[in-house]
Amino acid sequence: MDIPNLAPKAAASLAKWHDMVARKDLSGLDAIVHDDATFRSPMAFKPYRSGQAVMLLVRTVLTVFEDFAYHRQLATPDGQSVVLEFSARVGDRQIKGIDLITFDADGKIIDFEVMIRPMSGLQALGEAMGAKVGAMLPPFKAAT
Repeated sequence: MDIPNLAPKAAASLAKWHDMVARKDLSGLDAIVHDDATFRSPMAFKPYRSGQAVMLLVRTVLTVFEDFAYHRQLATPDGQSVVLEFSARVGDRQIKGIDLITFDADGKIIDFEVMIRPMSGLQALGEAMGAKVGAMLPPFKAAT
């Protein structure tokens, strides 16, 4: 899935991302996530700050999603951000969503935002994620 306009280092990191997701093995995720990255959850108003938070949430959601697949991807004109459309299932709930990923000049993920629909699928995802990592998240909440 090559994306025209994507900056070369961002494209290299995105290729690694797709490979890890396809293999369901995110052990190399730390190589493409910036230490000060931000995760913007569809369940929380305030973002989670730190590369550790991004990695915890992304690694966990990969264990929650079933039948996960990317369908389309687009790049912003500056070549530093991508929009990845996906579908998945959480239990008996089908979901559609997008990952909005921004890379820095070195190709590291600095912002990872997720949007999901419908509400019933988002609620199922929130319950499953909360059960797995809810108690670990408060230290990563951004200050006001």
